[in-house]
Amino acid sequence: MNKVVASADEAVRDVQDGATIMVSGFGLCGNPETLISALHRKGVKDLTLISNNCGTTDLGLGVLLKARQIRKIVASYVGENKEFERQYLSGELEVELVPQGTLAERIRAGGAGIGGFYTATGVGTKVAEGKETRVIGGREYLLELPLRADFAFVWAWKADTWGNLLYRKTTRNFAPMMCAAAKITVAEAPNVVPAGELDPDLVHTPSIYVKRVVRGEKYEKWIERRTVRPRAK
Repeated sequence: MNKVVASADEAVRDVQDGATIMVSGFGLCGNPETLISALHRKGVKDLTLISNNCGTTDLGLGVLLKARQIRKIVASYVGENKEFERQYLSGELEVELVPQGTLAERIRAGGAGIGGFYTATGVGTKVAEGKETRVIGGREYLLELPLRADFAFVWAWKADTWGNLLYRKTTRNFAPMMCAAAKITVAEAPNVVPAGELDPDLVHTPSIYVKRVVRGEKYEKWIERRTVRPRAK
């Protein structure tokens, strides 16, 4: 029942070329840095990534993009990555932009076994192109389909050896839904405690959704966009 593996490299051992992977995080907050680095070392290619964004040019998922390991990305925001811009405009990268709330709900639907849902978000925009529409209560809605993945890589603040997870603040965004929507969930956490130490009422992701746990170490507190406010005189 102990799901803790010895290293991140072991945790990603069965990721193959062409895999679809969900990755938690918002900007550079809540990125599974250890697992991303292991995936980079493994060198797998033609990946489809589902994540809120693709990191920056040199950090987060941007590391995989720069190494040309990503074929397609499904994301909500992509404005902080120059390499992303270059690959997309040159036709080297396939991109599916999804409104942020719709992205979260499509992932949730994938984990809940829901075949699709209607939303008004995106009606009348390029998001609506090629999608089925329906008028409900006098308002037009788009049919959005669920998202599922081969793997989910998530960062948790604390995990136990069974795979129960706790997230902290902003890092608890897409991760719980991703754990349910993937065939194999791998969680990394800087704090790994023995089974039974976590209060069951505080667990955000139950262990049934988690296949492997790896202890994350040596985190850098990356800043996505550094701004300096003038000091008051």
